[in-house]
Amino acid sequence: MRLMGLEAIYLKPCLSQPAKNHKKYPYLLKGLKLARPDQAWGADITYIRLAQGFIYLVAIIDLFSPYVLSWELSITLDKEFCIAALHKVLRTSRPEIFNTAQGSQFTSFEFTKILEDIRIRISMDGRGRIFDNIFVERLWRTVKYEEVYL
Repeated sequence: MRLMGLEAIYLKPCLSQPAKNHKKYPYLLKGLKLARPDQAWGADITYIRLAQGFIYLVAIIDLFSPYVLSWELSITLDKEFCIAALHKVLRTSRPEIFNTAQGSQFTSFEFTKILEDIRIRISMDGRGRIFDNIFVERLWRTVKYEEVYL
């Protein structure tokens, strides 16, 4: 299988490493009934394997629809591409709640300050709780199976 470049499709790199001493935010979506657009947005990062390494994709979605509002690609896991996606979407709309994983990009002071400054409530998934952000995880499954792993 290795000689032919075949491999199983399963989760690989762990992308949700929190920034050191980051502020912990509660998970605000438990039991929340999504009733309208811009009530809650979600964001997450995934990786896409290339011949020479990985590229990383961040997406911000409206959890009501779930419609992709903004996305960015990067060859590194820095916070700048996540901040760029956030700035792009905030030009047109704002949510009441913004939910993310606990990755260092989303727990960084720069990222959370943008949300706090405009009074958006920050929600974060529990450690290792993939189902807390199931809408974005479903997006990654669709993107990978229908576009990447053809």
